[in-house]
Amino acid sequence: MGLLLSVAMCEALVMADDILGDVRDLRDDVYRRPLATAMTRLGVGPGWRCVDVGAGLGDVAIALGEIVGREGRIYAVDIDPAARDLVAAAAAAHAQVLALTQAVEDLTLPEAVDLAFCRFLLLHVHEPLAGLTAMAAAVRPGGWVVAQEPITSAGRIDGVAMSMPDARHPDIGALLPGLVVSAGLELVDAWAEAPAGCGPGPVASYLEELTEVDPADASIVLPPLVTVLARRPD
Repeated sequence: MGLLLSVAMCEALVMADDILGDVRDLRDDVYRRPLATAMTRLGVGPGWRCVDVGAGLGDVAIALGEIVGREGRIYAVDIDPAARDLVAAAAAAHAQVLALTQAVEDLTLPEAVDLAFCRFLLLHVHEPLAGLTAMAAAVRPGGWVVAQEPITSAGRIDGVAMSMPDARHPDIGALLPGLVVSAGLELVDAWAEAPAGCGPGPVASYLEELTEVDPADASIVLPPLVTVLARRPD
């Protein structure tokens, strides 16, 4: 086909660029690329119904709300009631974003969704498999679960391995592909990406926010984030 593109292909590229643009707007998000890749792969668009589990301040939920539009629905779920209130305030201009207080293991929504998403969640919960199983049950048959979790010990600061002593499962990303299969899902794709940097910049700022330690001019490789795309069988 050479340099010629069909109208359908052009429209698909424009839509993908719009989705990537919305996801790239995530505030201070150094891990945005694997998220944008996942959303584009799935073709998330207007009218989708999604749940962001462990939504925190709601950056991802609001970005998804921009993508799905008024005809879609985003449930921003977090176990912390304070997070619910913050998301509700931040999403005041987005009627399609609803904030709920729930634990992932107890996930209960008023409708089946097209996509259940979590990031940096399962490393903190007591039973990661129970959490993934609840997310799988929340999506419609044929729907999607996207999970992104780190391999913390693979991160490096000036060559020294990182640690996250407060996390229950700091290297859960290394187990994530197998866990989604154990949750009854079909593993469609999985990969790992790790932002890196040296000196001032978003990577150093992210690490300082995470650890409260200024990395100065150290070489940094943040923990690889494993992304899994999994589908609930029809």
